[in-house]
Amino acid sequence: MTEFAVAPNGHRRRALLLGSAGLALSAPALLRPRDAAAQGATTQTQQAQTGAATAQAPGFYRFKLGSFIVTTVNDGSTTMPVAGFVRNAPLKEVQRVLAESFLPPDTHRIVFTATVVDTGRQLIVFDTGMGAQPPGSTTGRMMENLRASGIDPARVTHVVISHFHGDHINGLITGQGAAAYPNAEVVVPEAEWKFWTDASNESRTPERQRGNFANTQRRFAPYNGKVRQVADGAEVVPGIRAVAAPGHTPGHTCFHIADGDAQMMYLADTTNRPELMVRRPDFHIIFDFDPVQAEATRRRMLDRAAAERMRATGFHFPFPATGYIAKEGNGYRFVPADWSNSGL
Repeated sequence: MTEFAVAPNGHRRRALLLGSAGLALSAPALLRPRDAAAQGATTQTQQAQTGAATAQAPGFYRFKLGSFIVTTVNDGSTTMPVAGFVRNAPLKEVQRVLAESFLPPDTHRIVFTATVVDTGRQLIVFDTGMGAQPPGSTTGRMMENLRASGIDPARVTHVVISHFHGDHINGLITGQGAAAYPNAEVVVPEAEWKFWTDASNESRTPERQRGNFANTQRRFAPYNGKVRQVADGAEVVPGIRAVAAPGHTPGHTCFHIADGDAQMMYLADTTNRPELMVRRPDFHIIFDFDPVQAEATRRRMLDRAAAERMRATGFHFPFPATGYIAKEGNGYRFVPADWSNSGL
């Protein structure tokens, strides 16, 4: 399967269609500013932080949520065998669900996409991706795509972490071990911080996740004195609140983002690929710390997103990683957002 340089090839083609609709994709267009005079003071602040506000490209996608500007930023993808990925269902059943979404039966592609929210006063990055990777890697694209979108990491005011798996915290530091977001406060779930910073928990942690203890120490080290813990329901910044969603990890947390009547849920790793786990929330995957609790959380969060008809982004959703959740039978259905109607 052909790997991509900045984002999945299928979405490269889709992004090219944007060009035919009047959104140029040439390099200069990526940094084309909006008409600030027409947008008012709030948008001027957002422009100063994000650079371009209207251009789309294969590695990022931008839309409005009320007066907030949301950008999803792709970090690449990786593949793993389908066999063994789901622990509580026969392989043929998993393959049948994948086939319903025209996904291959033997290889599971995991996509990584962060969410960035510009409130006009704060610039918030939700999760940081895989971090610096060797040349030729299919992951580690986030910084490249962040800058292509016009967002300067030095202008980020807050980095919000949903949980401490490597694909979410590795990008906190550069390849040289320095803070990748030098001027940001790092906001973490209180329960997640307490678990992974207590070495006595290692013996009761699934073996494949025990490396998270040392990795947590390394990735947060440059932010000493700049880490803020938040409990369930706590406000991160005005308009953004933590929503406890444990199971994937002990302190896994989603974030509710609202401006006026417009609302969105950053679902983080509540599900892996929605074609598999939104359709079958009962599936228990190898990455879940407590699969039974993860299933209960998944149903609760998907129920809320569907009932309130709110927009959602997810770290492992297919790029551009935004859409809606609809109730369907005993499961749910992911409905991708209309990418041609971003509100910009």
